[in-house]
This record gives sequence, structure tokens and C-alpha cells, in this order.
Amino acid sequence: MTGSQQNAVAGAVLCGGKSSRLGGDKARAELGGKPLLDHVIERLQPQVEDVVLSVEQDHAGNPDSAYRQVRDLAPSHRGPLIGLYSVLKSLEDSPWQWLALCPCDAPFLPRDLVDRLLRAAHDAHNAVAVARYDGIVQPTFSVWRADTADAIGALVLEQGRGGLMAMLDRLDYAVEDWEQGEPPPFFNINTPQDLERARQLLDDGAGDKRV
Repeated sequence: MTGSQQNAVAGAVLCGGKSSRLGGDKARAELGGKPLLDHVIERLQPQVEDVVLSVEQDHAGNPDSAYRQVRDLAPSHRGPLIGLYSVLKSLEDSPWQWLALCPCDAPFLPRDLVDRLLRAAHDAHNAVAVARYDGIVQPTFSVWRADTADAIGALVLEQGRGGLMAMLDRLDYAVEDWEQGEPPPFFNINTPQDLERARQLLDDGAGDKRV
């Protein structure tokens, strides 16, 4: 296997949340004149060779999106772990050796996220690498080697576990620490107040910095 094959990476944006606190579809929430999902994709797409959307149902996020949607294989299993598993299974016959994961509500996603996480995984000889910010692990900002799919499936399908940390607790994973920045690189939007804060950051020009 060549070095380029070892680093072949696809990206998946988690769009399956119910967004009850926000009062609507997070991915479609307007921020700076465009859907929140578009902000995330614009930052993720240059870092990977393909982008897919992890969804519970078709047309989640943006019905006109040019990106392929991967539906949860077991919709009754809630949580991001089933989304991760479903995307990994969908990529089994593809050339991608790694999957970069991020949520649809992180408009200030680091522009060097994938490169740094891949480097951390390779340096530690681990199949997973996760970002850590201000001492807190950020499991939805992570990279997963393709061959982790079966282990993930066993946990989510057989035991009904839905959280990413439940999977990480079973694996050796690398951690990449992020420096503090403005805006916070892993700022995510769960409430109307969070969305207003993101708009203020964009108005202040902070969202244009290369975080």
C-alpha cells in the first residue's frame, strides 16, 4: 500500500440530530446568509477527497445538496455512533482508508483538522484520533480508520450503545490538543443563543480567521 493510499480520507458530516433545543433543523439554520451545513462543508471539503452526509432520513440538512447522503442502517439506534458505522459500511468498496467525522453545527471547524488528526493517529499507530480542546475530548471531531467498522457495529447493533465515547472507551486512540482561539474552533450550536453568538462572531470577522 502506498503512502497516498494509507492517507486516503473521506469526510462525513453528522446531520442526524433532532435539534430540539434549537427548534428546527440545525443543518438548515441560517448563519451569515447561508445554511449552517454549508459553513461546515466549506471548511471540511478542502481537507478530504470526498464528503458524505450522515442522516437519519433522506434530504436531511439540504434537499438540494450535491453531496451523497448515507442513511442510518438502524434508525432505531439513536446517537452519532450509528451514523459513523453506517458511513463506514457505505465506504467498504471505496478507496478511502480513513473517515474524518464532524458535526453539522460547527461553523468554525479547524481548517487543518484532518491533517493534524491523521498525523496524530499515524504517530501513535492508532486506528482513531480525536481532537481535545481546553482539556475536553471532542469525539465528534475525529478520524477513524476504515477497519474499525466491525468493532463499532458490534457495539451499536448488538448492545444498542449510541455514544462515540462508549466506542472510544474500547479502543486505543490518539489525542490531538488544540490551542485556544477566537472563535473557539469547536464551538457548536445547540440553542438559539448559540446561533446568535455565532452570528456575532461572523459579524466581528472572527469567522474569517484560519482557525
